[in-house]
Amino acid sequence: MSTPHAILIALLEKPSSGYDLARRFDRAIGYFWQATHQQIYRELGRMVSAGWVAVVEEGEEGAAASRKKIYRVLPVGREEVMRWARDTRLSVDDRNVFLLKLRADAVIGPLGLGEELRRLIDEARARLETYREIERRDFGAAHLTRAQQLQYAILKAGIHTQTTWLAWAEELREIVDDEAA
Repeated sequence: MSTPHAILIALLEKPSSGYDLARRFDRAIGYFWQATHQQIYRELGRMVSAGWVAVVEEGEEGAAASRKKIYRVLPVGREEVMRWARDTRLSVDDRNVFLLKLRADAVIGPLGLGEELRRLIDEARARLETYREIERRDFGAAHLTRAQQLQYAILKAGIHTQTTWLAWAEELREIVDDEAA
């Protein structure tokens, strides 16, 4: 996924100010796609120039400090998301740096990765709990709209990914912890 497309998708979900969009990336969107506030503002400028996004100022007339720039996706931007979603092939390359560290450990010998693995396990457990909280909060209704079903499917992918990764990491922990013995 590219940052511009992640931003377009977020804006299609809800037109937002740059600040509000950056906050959404810090929270929910950031669980699967990270972008710095600088990246977001830089991309918003590029997307306005490309005609993918329009800016509308909202707020009180004459009060410049209280006026907010709200970014909305234009039809061309929507078409770009559709093109990107249809035409972009995903790579099977896993860019997980920890896997690369494990490969280095296999070649070089024990590198003391146990502490880092334990930290990653703790972070994965916390993320899984956050996903479970979102699941309880947002998807407990008996009937979900199609959009809600798709959002829930995305969340379930995250839940499955974290659950599978945690099971794998617990198995790995035995091997990595053996290096200290």
